[in-house]
Formats: sequence, C-alpha cells, structure tokens
Amino acid sequence: MRALVTGGAGFIGSHLAETLLEEGHKVHVVDDLSTGTISNISTFEAHPSFTFTQGSVGDAGLMDGIVEDCDVVFHLAAAVGVKLAVESPVHTIQTNVDGTGTLLALAREKVRKVLIASTSEVYGDIADSTLVEDAQIVLYPAMKSRWSYAWSKAIAEFLAIAHWHEHKTPVVVLRLFNTVGPRQTGRYGMVLPRFVEQALAGEPVTIHGDGNQTRCFAHVKDVVRGMIDLSEHPDAVGHIFNIGNDVETTIGSLARMVLDITNSSSELVHIPYDQVYGEGFEDMQRRVPDLNKIRNLIGYKVTHDLPAIVQAVADQQSER
Repeated sequence: MRALVTGGAGFIGSHLAETLLEEGHKVHVVDDLSTGTISNISTFEAHPSFTFTQGSVGDAGLMDGIVEDCDVVFHLAAAVGVKLAVESPVHTIQTNVDGTGTLLALAREKVRKVLIASTSEVYGDIADSTLVEDAQIVLYPAMKSRWSYAWSKAIAEFLAIAHWHEHKTPVVVLRLFNTVGPRQTGRYGMVLPRFVEQALAGEPVTIHGDGNQTRCFAHVKDVVRGMIDLSEHPDAVGHIFNIGNDVETTIGSLARMVLDITNSSSELVHIPYDQVYGEGFEDMQRRVPDLNKIRNLIGYKVTHDLPAIVQAVADQQSER
C-alpha cells in the first residue's frame, strides 16, 4: 500500500515508517521537524520506496496532493508531551486540533482511511484499575494548562469520529499508552529516556513526585505492529482502540531498574511536581489500559518486557 505517515520523523512515526518499508509498502513522511529529527529517518531515507517532505500538516495546499497519492494515512503529527503542553499550551492546542482538522477534511474529500494517534492522557484522572475505551473521561478546567494536551487530543478524537458518523470517512482512533524504545528523547519529559540519560551520565535520577504512581510501558515495535494490523482490518473503522502494555510498574521501580541495568551509581532524587511544572500540577496515580478490544480484533500481543526495553534504550544511548 501507499502509506502517508505524518510526524514520521518523530520517535514512533519513524519506527512505523521503517516497519512499513520493511514489509514492502511505499511510505511518504511529512514532518515539520519541530520535534522530529532527520537522524530518526537517516537509516532508510535513501530507500527507493521512501519519500520525505518537510512541512506542516496544517498546510492544506501542501497536503492536498500528498493525501491524493496515498491509500492510508497514519496521523502522528502532534505537539507531544506534558512538558511541552505546560510550556506552550497555545502551540499544543493549535497543532493538535488544526492539523487534524485539515487532514480529516482532505481524507473526506478523497475517501482515504485515516488512523489518528491519540493518547491515554484523554482519560484524565480516573482511578479505575483498567481504562476501557468507552470509560467516562475526567478532565480538568481550562485554567489548568497541564490538561491542554489531553483536551486537544480529545477534540481530535471527537472530530475523527464525527467525520465517520457524518461523512463515512474511514477513521480509526488509536489511544497510545506509554510507548518507549530506541530513538525516544527525554527532551519533552518522557520518563524512560530521561532516567537512562541521567544514569549513564552519573547524574541524579530525578523522580517527579513520590514515585508510587504507576504506568505501563510498551515497546514501540509492539505498538507499531498493532497500528499496522488495525489499518488492514476493515472492522476497525469507526472505533477507538487502546494500544500499549498492561503490565503495571511504579515509576520508582522503573528508576531502580534503570540503575541496575546501566550499572549506574547515580542517586535517586525526588522532586515535587510543582518544582518541575509549576504550581497546581496534577498527575494520574495509575494508568493501565484494558487491551481486550484490540486483542479480540487483531490478536494484539506484547512481545517485549520492560527490562529488555530498558536495555535497548541504554544500548542506543551508550552508542551516541
């Protein structure tokens, strides 16, 4: 197939583009390089089935012909990470909402399937043991800029599903949980690469909060496999799917694992959220996906455990 990957020079997008090429598909990546980098696509940018265009997904004139020439769109272009959302809420909202709107309008016109990469952040502050796709969303008011990322992605979801209901534009919404692996950077607050960077440098490994908050970490290759399989299944259209891992670990345990695997003597230091993100910052205590829906449809499997993921991230960073 001819696949368009927006945000394809980013962490997840580059792994997706690489896997699609390995499986014999043609891939066109569009990225404005605001958070993605050329180095992420350097190993396959000379591939005869690969095309790269630097530009914004919100540029309808640019995107018109590119969408016309593809069969399926993987829309990963977005302002990413809580840290960026706190620092630049206007950019976050405009990028995530306007870019998605432009792309969906073109997909509607040209009748192209679109897979929208959303986030577990849209669940907000829910204390349930697992998060199911149709769970009630609990978000905070507009005065809390920390939630601008979650709100913007939730609006993008509503817009995608609205296009399906109103215009039958074939859309699939992907709620990605913590996705990790080689090429990911800690620049935008991503916890695992930040821990590994600090440990390898012999710097204090800084845990935000008390470290008892829990998350589930999936290897990017497992997530990409799920995305591609959903793109090929006709019954996925019009639905929302969690993608990730459902094995839970505390952030404190993750930090200690990083120290063990990197053989680092760095100390663990706890920093209050307010010192990192400003006064009034809230975070979810637990975030565990229910994966029954994606497992039942495509047989989704997690093939990488957390120690192996940490080792892969450490190996790549050691090579830099």
